[in-house]
Amino acid sequence: MSKVYTGSCLCGGVKFSVSGFSEKAANCYCSMCRKFHGAAFGTLVDVTDLHWLSGEHLLKEFVAPNGTVRTFCSQCGSSLGFRVRGAESSDMELAIAAFDEDIPVKIDAQIYTAYKPNWCELPSNVPAFAEGRNE
Repeated sequence: MSKVYTGSCLCGGVKFSVSGFSEKAANCYCSMCRKFHGAAFGTLVDVTDLHWLSGEHLLKEFVAPNGTVRTFCSQCGSSLGFRVRGAESSDMELAIAAFDEDIPVKIDAQIYTAYKPNWCELPSNVPAFAEGRNE
């Protein structure tokens, strides 16, 4: 039986579980991730076997002008997920900060660094890309 990793929003109304993670996870410095997470960057990861354990009715979505979808808890505002334009809700990347325990994910890239705030320093030990990974 494989390990199950759980997470939740700030108020605990939304709870989820996953069974695995992508090998790639990046800190994203684009302005939308910064504003959505209220931080210098957002860190999301592709997951395997996403299951909403409770509070799915609390999930709300914001569709950005570029068609990307940001998912959050309507009760506490916690940033929970991201989807590219046209992706199914089952293909959501999750905010790693929403997990309730340590997860086996290592940040392997910094993306959209051309948009980072001036007050933020990039770690020198993680590859950085001015735009996405495919620049």
